[in-house]
Amino acid sequence: MNDALTIVDQEVRVRALDPTRSFIVQAPAGSGKTGLLIQRYLTLLAGVQAPEEIVAITFTRKAAGEMRQRILEALADACANRAPLHAHQELTLDLARRAVRRDREMNWRLLENPVRLRIQTIDSLCLTLVRQMPILSRFGAPPAIAEDPAELYLDAAANVIADLESGATWSEDIAHLVSHLDNRLDQLQSLIAGMLARRDQWLRHLADPAHPALTRERLEAGLADLVAAGLAAIARCCPREIGAELLELLRYAAENLAGSDSPIRNCAGLDTLPDATLADRPVWEGLRQFLLTKDGAWRARITKNEGFPAAGDFKDPTRKARSKEMKERMSALLDALSGNESLRNALADLDTLPPARYTEAEWRTLQALIGLLRIAAAHLEVVFQTRGQVDYAAVTQAALAALGEPESPTDLALAMDYRVRHLLVDEFQDTSWNQFELIRRLTAGWQPGEDHSLFAVGDPMQSIYRFREAEVGLFLDACLNGIGQIRLEFLRLSVNFRAQQGLVDWINASFPEVLGRVDDIGSGAVAAAPAEAFHPALDGPAVTIIPQLERSDRAEADQVVGIIQRLRAEEPAGTTAVLVRSRAHLALIAPVLQVAGLRYQAVEIEKLGGQTVVLDLLAITRALLHPADRIAWLALLRAPFCGLTLMDLHALAGGRDERAIHDLLHDTAVTAGLSPDGQNRLRRVLPILDAAMAGRDRCTLRQWTEGVWIALGGPACLPDRNSGEDAEVFLRLLEDLGQGDLHRLEHELNELYALPDAAADGTLQLMTLHKAKGLEFDHVIMPGLGRSPRHAEERLLSWLEHNREGGQSDLLLAPVSAAGEDTNRIAAYLRRLEQTHTRHENSRLVYVGATRARRRLYLLGHVPVKDSADGPSLSTPREDTLLARLWPVAEPEFAALLAKPRPQPGTEQAPDRTPSSARKRLIAEWTAPEPPLGISKMESVIPERIEASVEFDWAGEDARIVGTVLHRLLHALAQRQARAIDDALRERLELTASGMLEARGMIGDRLRGALASVQAALQTILADARGRWILDHEHQEAVAEFALSGVVEGRLDHIVVDRSFIDNDGVRWIIDYKLGSHGGSDREGFLDREQQRYRAQLERYARIYSVMDARPIRLGLYFPLLAGWREWSYSLK
Repeated sequence: MNDALTIVDQEVRVRALDPTRSFIVQAPAGSGKTGLLIQRYLTLLAGVQAPEEIVAITFTRKAAGEMRQRILEALADACANRAPLHAHQELTLDLARRAVRRDREMNWRLLENPVRLRIQTIDSLCLTLVRQMPILSRFGAPPAIAEDPAELYLDAAANVIADLESGATWSEDIAHLVSHLDNRLDQLQSLIAGMLARRDQWLRHLADPAHPALTRERLEAGLADLVAAGLAAIARCCPREIGAELLELLRYAAENLAGSDSPIRNCAGLDTLPDATLADRPVWEGLRQFLLTKDGAWRARITKNEGFPAAGDFKDPTRKARSKEMKERMSALLDALSGNESLRNALADLDTLPPARYTEAEWRTLQALIGLLRIAAAHLEVVFQTRGQVDYAAVTQAALAALGEPESPTDLALAMDYRVRHLLVDEFQDTSWNQFELIRRLTAGWQPGEDHSLFAVGDPMQSIYRFREAEVGLFLDACLNGIGQIRLEFLRLSVNFRAQQGLVDWINASFPEVLGRVDDIGSGAVAAAPAEAFHPALDGPAVTIIPQLERSDRAEADQVVGIIQRLRAEEPAGTTAVLVRSRAHLALIAPVLQVAGLRYQAVEIEKLGGQTVVLDLLAITRALLHPADRIAWLALLRAPFCGLTLMDLHALAGGRDERAIHDLLHDTAVTAGLSPDGQNRLRRVLPILDAAMAGRDRCTLRQWTEGVWIALGGPACLPDRNSGEDAEVFLRLLEDLGQGDLHRLEHELNELYALPDAAADGTLQLMTLHKAKGLEFDHVIMPGLGRSPRHAEERLLSWLEHNREGGQSDLLLAPVSAAGEDTNRIAAYLRRLEQTHTRHENSRLVYVGATRARRRLYLLGHVPVKDSADGPSLSTPREDTLLARLWPVAEPEFAALLAKPRPQPGTEQAPDRTPSSARKRLIAEWTAPEPPLGISKMESVIPERIEASVEFDWAGEDARIVGTVLHRLLHALAQRQARAIDDALRERLELTASGMLEARGMIGDRLRGALASVQAALQTILADARGRWILDHEHQEAVAEFALSGVVEGRLDHIVVDRSFIDNDGVRWIIDYKLGSHGGSDREGFLDREQQRYRAQLERYARIYSVMDARPIRLGLYFPLLAGWREWSYSLK
């Protein structure tokens, strides 16, 4: 450790702790950002009246948890008078001692009451604000946050399209867009859903139909201003000293092009350079044609096409001499301009500038889109209310509404101004427009000189979440202009505590070429900031670039394996991460690692739906639910636990497309055509499948599928423990779905990932670059740098806020192009601007990956090679690749490889085939192994009937459905922490209950009667003190609908407990809801009989719990329709 280097920015770090001032701090990778935040927080703690006066905002629960934990550890160390382990911890410990003195003085007892530390995510803060002002936020009781809101967006989009023939005022707009997209309703639904996911970006512009910014005149004025700004950029770059020469050459060329359609003709008679006005745009286009090629390069050859005929074209000596002279002067002019890249770029960009006016067709489509998107947003609000769920964008919008505008703050905003004295914001570079606005409104009442401070910290060089609406320009703007009325002092940390000096030196030398040297708010460019290494350099190269000519994923995977094997041999305990831009880039690397025997942990890389065990279980599920699904049945029979060969499957199903596979299995004439091995396997498998089909509707979908899988021998085919865990995740998903919604099942499988290998030691990890942010490893390998990502999806509406000089801004809008037509020029321009933002973010993504390394960095990529008469040459990487961003640094390595002799034909690398992972079939005579000693063998793993069905069968199908729905609602209420029903919550509960009942086939009077029962039960339980106590969220270890397995009397038993928790006396409660009602007079007798009826069931639950928990257990039956209650103690007999 080199303590001298801490002096480099120590003054900055100390300055950042001044509680009377507001700062924005740039903290590059490895600079100790979290440590600085903690020191600032401890400093503030020592000076406030209450810890709640300090609010720290992070973007992830993990970051909030880490910050809280480290603050508490510092306070605990100070209380225990522990000495610091390292010199740089002395300041933190000293600040903690001051905070502890304040804690004791004010009797906060923070170590006993850590909840008083307000360290939360920005989403959590928004929920807090919404709960405090339910009316102004228009939320009523806080709804649940949807884990996957995509389904809600699709529902809202479908509801919009359903209005097509409703006769609504917006039906014509829908019809226009349907026609515009060539009647592709599915495409329109998908595009609307995609826009709803991003509505926090556009809704603030489009919400008010009367907003002047949406008039055609204002929108076209914005386009005209944009064009004028582009023309002014050209004018600024034109050197004055060559103006006269340029004009004379232009006039000469235009004169020679008389009668042609060349744009240069527009420069005829030009005496001065044109103005930056729309009227002069044709003249500037002529100048562009005059100086640049079509590709935007300076002209190297001058011909008659540019107005310079050859001298040989003239017979007159004077004209011949004049032609030669003008060509020479033009060549001299081009030589003089050749170094003026600003002028060349400005002229080249002229082609990309949009027109200043919409066509009539574009304007009609734009009007339809603006109206339709407003309706879509309204439909989404209805879906939110119906489902009782919202997304985070809705919560943020509600929080903004609760705070009001800065000019007219609500009571909540004024109260927050009084209560919150200091605000700390972590990862500020990832702030979205709405989050930035939230911070502005929270601090709107703060005046200079008051006891308030705002502390924002982040690193714009690590802003990589534009797909989550993060806008790095907000950080850059805050550095210059502050936030609202608060001026922020800019500080930059420079010491890198993570990487060795060799890495830091390479990053300092390379990234000015990658990131650039100048910040640009408009394009999202961030200048590279140098760092000072804290750790000395190591021997050997810190960074290794491994080039590849032409793409070979297998060769690259082999190279990655070779690097890892070498690192493990040199440093067995070292940590290594393979970081990629896209999960697909690991498709070949992961199996090659497996073949090499290198165990790894893949963090959210492998889709759950792609795991073989899950595919097998999905085949069973589909086959059971849909007997006519031939593909599912064939996949089931092909799976290793059945093991039919492809030849047997063909003999069974070939040429018999009209018959179900299950029927064919019973046709002896058909099965006689199978091989002897196939017939032998069917004799084992068919009885199990027949029993399963006969057991339809007798058990839950999970029990049905899992029972068949176990009976067939599925668990015996699992290659490792991880596969068993993947199977359990799938089965739990089936349990949650319940009703066999295959569409939703497949959607969920596409969103879930296989669990990391629990047996791997964690020294080798595979993850995406985005997932790696905030982490660090000894060695980092970044393969696939030459690979392109998927193309961005088309949007219904493109938009951009264009900032003009003087602080004003224009809104630019462009509609989606009609089906079969080229992208309209305005949309194309906005797309190019977006691509510029993406290129800058790609540069930052490379920086994030490179700065994860402590010791070594390995960069792998490929470029194609062009063959020509002059020999092979390198192609430049595609613009959308990460290698393109690194190219100024990496090109010499590729050129050196190209200069070496290339492999001769026949010595190519192995083809890019994924190594096969063979699956072993069970033997035809397989039988289940005997259970372990002490567990008796069960008669059947396919349950005959589930408990819930037994409970409600006596009262008929309607009672069973009511019971199921009410159990689900009580589960949701327990999670929602509801104490009472207000009108808004009652309405949402009724809508949710109605939807659940309808989904189960209830209509008309049946639906009304069932809904009345559900409403009565909900009202009773929340009006009853006992019911509220049961749902109280403050109980310890509170769970609802909790699934548990255990061995009872030598048999494996599965249970689901309605409600369980530990009370203040340390007693474990196990409670079951019973939906029975009683119309007679002997209510107490009825409850006593029900207690006797269900005593055995609850005591069986208690026996399973008692194995895990030695505390006292009490059992309870709660009757929501009666507010009835029975309880008793459990004692192990």
